[in-house]
Amino acid sequence: MIAVITSLLLLVGALFTFAGSLGLLRLPDIFCRMHATGKSSTLGISSIVLASFVYFAASESGPSIKELLTIVFVFLGGPVGAHMIARAAYRSQVPLHDRTVVNEWKAIEEEVAKPAQDS
Repeated sequence: MIAVITSLLLLVGALFTFAGSLGLLRLPDIFCRMHATGKSSTLGISSIVLASFVYFAASESGPSIKELLTIVFVFLGGPVGAHMIARAAYRSQVPLHDRTVVNEWKAIEEEVAKPAQDS
């Protein structure tokens, strides 16, 4: 039973990683690519490490806190890192794709750039 669970978790991790690499190749701009790779790396790596945790927890060596900490750090660090890279790309004026409709940062930057009016 443990072999089936471990195999399924490895398969899920491999599928997420494969989907992220397809997104990296097929999506039009850096922001879409960041979304695809951010999701796939977080969910794919976490599934693979969880498979490792399940396998070693069922064996005679027992569960390891290292795998659980790895999952926590990937879930915390992956999205934050992707956000920082996307923010740096936007601030360095990497062009958006032609079909991009919503640009939430532009409204925020215009609001911040307005001179303060004295009351």
